[in-house]
Amino acid sequence: MPLYMVDKLMDGIVLLNMRGRIILGSETEAFRSKIKELIAAGHQRLILDLGEITYIDSAGLSSLVASVTSVRKQGGDVILLHLPRGVHQLLQITRLATIFEIHNEVESALQAFRRQGV
Repeated sequence: MPLYMVDKLMDGIVLLNMRGRIILGSETEAFRSKIKELIAAGHQRLILDLGEITYIDSAGLSSLVASVTSVRKQGGDVILLHLPRGVHQLLQITRLATIFEIHNEVESALQAFRRQGV
């Protein structure tokens, strides 16, 4: 299943809904391009909704880390939302969960950005 992404602007915060797989190949290229596009457009606060991600491989994990690094270099941040159980476990095992803020509800993710004042 290819990676589908739809972004929505909410109170100056981009919510990027994602569906499919984040794997080596066109999927990771599309994801990285989308993040670059959002940064180039001046967006520094991103919420990545991974609720419908069915699989993520090491290249996908690398892309997630690269996205947060790129956004933070611009003075912003990335929040992960609705992590599927397998993806959450993978982030825990690899200890990558420590570099991301993770939320289960859109409103709590929005509130986190409002508190940060980013």
